[in-house]
Amino acid sequence: MPLSPQQIRALRAEAHRLKLKPVVMIGQHGLSEAVLKEVEIALDHHELVKLRVPAVDKAEKDALIGRLTEATGAELIQRIGHVLVLFRKNPESTRFLKPLKG
Repeated sequence: MPLSPQQIRALRAEAHRLKLKPVVMIGQHGLSEAVLKEVEIALDHHELVKLRVPAVDKAEKDALIGRLTEATGAELIQRIGHVLVLFRKNPESTRFLKPLKG
């Protein structure tokens, strides 16, 4: 179920409030199986994660983000420069219920 603009705004504010740091950094070799596995683990544990992507042109970065969100089932919350914020709800967690109401 896609998030509403209000939910995205609330999650973006939550990422800022929590002062999240990038937990996964995608290197020059791109989106390997090991990187995808680390992103999956981070999303399962934290739900709301920051990632750092390589300095590539806009089209390559858009394609990388598309592959990443499709492979993980996460939703892009924010993108500033080389840093992304992704969210995927963990059904066993109640951590982000308040930002998701709306």
